[in-house]
Amino acid sequence: MAVAPTFVAGREQCFQEIERLTNSHTLRGAESLCKLLRYLAEHSLAHPPTHVKEYQIATEVFGRSPQFDPHIDSTVRVQAGRLRTKLSEYYATEGINNRILVKLPKGSYSLSFELRVPQQLRSEPPTLLAMGARSASNGPDIKYWRLAVLILLIGLTGAVATVIGLVWNGRQERAVAGTQSAESAALRLFWHPFLSGPEPPLVVFSNAAFVGRPESGMRYFNAGHDSKTGIHDHYTGVGEVLAVHLLDQVFASLGQNVRLKRGSLFSLDDAKNADLIFVGSPSENLTLLDIPGTQEFVFERLVAGPRKGDLAIVNRHPQAEEGSAFLASPSNDPLIEDYALIGLVTGLDPAHHILILAGTTTFGTQGAVEFVSRPDSVRKLLGRLRATPSDSIQPFEALVRVKIAKGVPVETELVAVRVR
Repeated sequence: MAVAPTFVAGREQCFQEIERLTNSHTLRGAESLCKLLRYLAEHSLAHPPTHVKEYQIATEVFGRSPQFDPHIDSTVRVQAGRLRTKLSEYYATEGINNRILVKLPKGSYSLSFELRVPQQLRSEPPTLLAMGARSASNGPDIKYWRLAVLILLIGLTGAVATVIGLVWNGRQERAVAGTQSAESAALRLFWHPFLSGPEPPLVVFSNAAFVGRPESGMRYFNAGHDSKTGIHDHYTGVGEVLAVHLLDQVFASLGQNVRLKRGSLFSLDDAKNADLIFVGSPSENLTLLDIPGTQEFVFERLVAGPRKGDLAIVNRHPQAEEGSAFLASPSNDPLIEDYALIGLVTGLDPAHHILILAGTTTFGTQGAVEFVSRPDSVRKLLGRLRATPSDSIQPFEALVRVKIAKGVPVETELVAVRVR
């Protein structure tokens, strides 16, 4: 069923409301829903007479192949339902006083934008008539008593409505505060090893060694063929940049700072004296090769088979229904999938910790960081680790699958977890 979109506000106002939504607490960490919301808003406002199709959303937003069949794959419908729920939740809580209401009508993928009266204006009691009206009346005195009683009743009704509104708003605020507290607790438990040290943790991001020049072509440095004098080590991936930014936001929300260092400038003294967060795989973050690392899931280049030479995450001890090697999409195909490692290990100094967040591609790395920055996914991981607030989180290794659409991680899921 097609539902015609409704627009009663200006285009700029509508986009501003979309930005408020995507930056809201309700949609925090729901990257796939934010991407879907922006896509539907752009399409609804740019092409209001037409209706976006499920196939378009599947291929353009969620990276599904051209062979996508909505009768088999319900991703779009499920995500649209989640978005519809989040919109209702947002406008019942933190967006209760917004002038623009964004809806996703059932049976449609077109957004509607409606103007509404803010909650506080709707809860105000009606304006009372001037009492001078009595002197202008020639009726019996009983009419004045009736008018006075009516005015009193209206005032009482307005006062009751105001009290109910205040109580309701207070409950909503407490509910939001409780949700925020629970989410903060999950993140704080996971990141506790990096919040309690005397110094802020050191985030070490990869910057691989390249040779050549940008204008004539660059490639990875090969120690067997290339001279070290021509190395360029001041480049890093898009995923690493966004990952570092996200980590900074997470630690700021937990009342902590982070320090940054390029992988090529990292020293073993840093490893002995600080808690470390590595962003990027050992193929580009070479220092990972010199310090304690993971044991169950390790980065290796395949030495045989059709993907020979490709970087993979190798599962040293596969359990039931687990694969032995995990790779990103082949280089000659669109990148729609990657795998990433999340590993917490003890540092060179047992008093310190090392967290490794690394994919086989830059987008897998970004997906790993997003996974440990979202309260919902962190709670799932803590559940698998059986971690409780009364205990310190123990060293572990986790493998995650990252779905990618147009160079953006849109979904991450746990594949396997090992507690060391």
